Amino acid sequence: MTPKVSIIMGSTSDWPVMQEAAKILDQFKIPFEVNALSAHRVPEQVAEFGKNASSRGVKVIIAGAGGAAHLPGVIAAFTTCPVIGVPCKSTISLDGWDSLLSIVQMPPGVPVATVGVDGGQNAGILAVQMLGTGDEKITAELKKFKEKLKEKVLKANEELKQFKFDNRI
Repeated sequence: MTPKVSIIMGSTSDWPVMQEAAKILDQFKIPFEVNALSAHRVPEQVAEFGKNASSRGVKVIIAGAGGAAHLPGVIAAFTTCPVIGVPCKSTISLDGWDSLLSIVQMPPGVPVATVGVDGGQNAGILAVQMLGTGDEKITAELKKFKEKLKEKVLKANEELKQFKFDNRI
């Protein structure tokens, strides 16, 4: 089976965040692959990976990194695939801000779509939405997914009604 999405991360310490993207892709039955690649430790492999992603059938790359977080931008420089950057908090991170700014502030011509800090789940959903632009079956599943989100909020509001206060209107 050919992966449509590639999940890459700067190190396996990012896996707890990136695993949330994998769970979404799995839920939508989107074939994906997972690799640890470091823009700083194995830059040649990152370049080769980026150059070959599209020819291997990959349509979207989700790249997570902490600290200086160069992986999403470096991979974007070597591929024509859309790249979704996931800034990750790490032991060397400034609460994720360094990662966020490193990913979101890309130079003109090298875009990286960026989700919030530790936003693996949203990265997975965004990848599914990107794939859904050319696939009616995926779009139909996305509509069901969004409906479940709506139902969850409506149920929460009903549950909140059980809390009684003298001045609650």
